[in-house]
Amino acid sequence: MGVRELISRLFVGEWGVHPDDHKRPAAEQPVRVMPVPARLYLPLQQHLGGPARPVVLVGQRVRKGELIADAQGMVSAPIHAPTSGTISSVTEITAPHPSGLTLPAIILDADGADEWCELQGCDDPFALTAAEIGKRVAAAGVVGLGGAAFPSAVKLTGAARAKVTTLVMNGGECEPYLSCDDRLMREQAAGIVDGIRIMLHATGAQVALVGIEDNKPEAIAAMRAAAAGVDTIQVRPVPARYPMGSEKQLIQVLTGTEVPADGRPADIGIIVHNVGTALAVRTAVREGKPLISRLVTVNGNCAANPGNIEVRIGTLAEEVIAFAGGLKGDGLGLARRVMGGPMMGMQIPHWRVPVVKGTSGILAFDAAEAAEQEPNPCIRCGSCVKACPMGLLPLEMSSRIRNDALPDAIDLGLKDCIACGCCAYVCPSKIPLVQYFVHAKGELASQDRAKLRTDATKKLAQQRQARLERETREKAEAAAKRKAEREAAAAAKAAAETSRTTT
Repeated sequence: MGVRELISRLFVGEWGVHPDDHKRPAAEQPVRVMPVPARLYLPLQQHLGGPARPVVLVGQRVRKGELIADAQGMVSAPIHAPTSGTISSVTEITAPHPSGLTLPAIILDADGADEWCELQGCDDPFALTAAEIGKRVAAAGVVGLGGAAFPSAVKLTGAARAKVTTLVMNGGECEPYLSCDDRLMREQAAGIVDGIRIMLHATGAQVALVGIEDNKPEAIAAMRAAAAGVDTIQVRPVPARYPMGSEKQLIQVLTGTEVPADGRPADIGIIVHNVGTALAVRTAVREGKPLISRLVTVNGNCAANPGNIEVRIGTLAEEVIAFAGGLKGDGLGLARRVMGGPMMGMQIPHWRVPVVKGTSGILAFDAAEAAEQEPNPCIRCGSCVKACPMGLLPLEMSSRIRNDALPDAIDLGLKDCIACGCCAYVCPSKIPLVQYFVHAKGELASQDRAKLRTDATKKLAQQRQARLERETREKAEAAAKRKAEREAAAAAKAAAETSRTTT
């Protein structure tokens, strides 16, 4: 163990859990590339922020990589055609969400040609300014590929203003069953390192720290080999522990610095990106290609042939499952479908849900793996407190939430909860603690949206009232002016009449 690895371990507290990772055999299989399906389903909301706005018409032919929906607002991302074909409709489809609600999407029928649109690459990204790199990344629709799907250009362009000094690259992939980042680092380490160098140039950061959990020795070796001779990039193994991939925890382990409870990494001169995002940035800047595909892990004890598949965005999960080898026993034992990881991913109602930019995994579980036990009364053991990576009091927060005392839960740190599920995982009474927090945070988000709407309505009302008062005032002033003019004219006329009479 090197000095840096030892220091990283010293910064690890007792938080988190150690679930069986179940990453093999999927992690040991080379990446397979899935053929383009006949039809692609492209939701307009694949990222944090505002949904994209369609810029194509039904019946229009588009080429691979062509813009089909543009970003709206400061925090948004455009969407591009993953292949060439015809826009068949703009309609509602099932969202990759446990609610099964629908969301608007563009439906693209592939023509089989897979013809690229005209691309504008760059041979020397280091000759570009930070703003130019940001524009290319934004135009390519690159978002965080670790799951959050935050528009990457927003972070890159904001880094210079925040005077960021350190770029943390997240290769932790702490969720059980997932191994797409692992395979990506093994097979495309050189491209990832090139992307990191471009991101360093764009942000002005002095060093990049690549954190990879120590249960991925092949990925660590590949990344170290690719970064050999690059003094500004350090590849550092970190202990395998969930949720090591959470940015605040990874920052603390790699740097020994804690992000303030109500702050952001940029506040302490750090930004965090996923290793897959680095490769997407490199592809966008050097080749001019937008984000139209990603690696997806197919796994779970119902998956017949676990592995990592390169999939076009918009491919239905059922088609990915079929390409990967289907389900054991034709899916008769299937009890739970998950997109993402088992801890923070989303259970979906059926397989006819598309892969989006933030989809890292498609998992299939049987009843034994998916079973949820009945909760029992709390025994006050404190396991949830010890496991919480944010140092919160899960039991106390859940008690406040159950008693409709949301402000008290906020005072206890509800907004700092990352909904990682560690508390529920270790609870011997099987209390679904994280469900309370997700529900409460959703309620907070709803309240915030309602407040924004109320504030916007109030502002419009104030603006209308101000306009009406201004118009009333202007009318009164105009009337007074006309009256004064009439009176002046009458006085002048009277004076003229008097003058004629006198003479």
